[in-house]
Amino acid sequence: MNLRTVIVSTGIGLAFALTGIAYAQAPAGSTGECKDGTYTTNATKRGACSGHKGVKEWYGSKNAAQEEKAPKAARTTKAEKAAAEPNASSKASNSSAMRTTAAAGGGAGKVWVNSSTNVYHCMNDQWYGKTKQGEYMSEADAKAKGAHPAHGKACS
Repeated sequence: MNLRTVIVSTGIGLAFALTGIAYAQAPAGSTGECKDGTYTTNATKRGACSGHKGVKEWYGSKNAAQEEKAPKAARTTKAEKAAAEPNASSKASNSSAMRTTAAAGGGAGKVWVNSSTNVYHCMNDQWYGKTKQGEYMSEADAKAKGAHPAHGKACS
């Protein structure tokens, strides 16, 4: 055997070994691979690779993918699922991120600052006074405390 044959054989062997590594199988229970190379076990594709540059490949069932494409009205919301369970009233209120009515104390010249996200909402915004945690204050005070406007749009 000459040196050239040994080198070529070794190169081919390394190529096959590296190819096997590149096509490694997904971990057991994975339903998809994210674009950054991590794997997800989410039941549905929606939000599965949030924060990981999106879904690269989906291994999950086709039923989960079809459920995701179904119209919103056909999907069951968390509140509806909670209402179907015993003690639904306490669970439904805990799972909701939005109040049904605005907190008292708002009005002209006031914004609602969501204290968990540090985002402030104007009077015409759907979240004005309705997030679980927050307080009313002037827009100037909200900016002074480091809050930023929802969707980048200041009220005044």
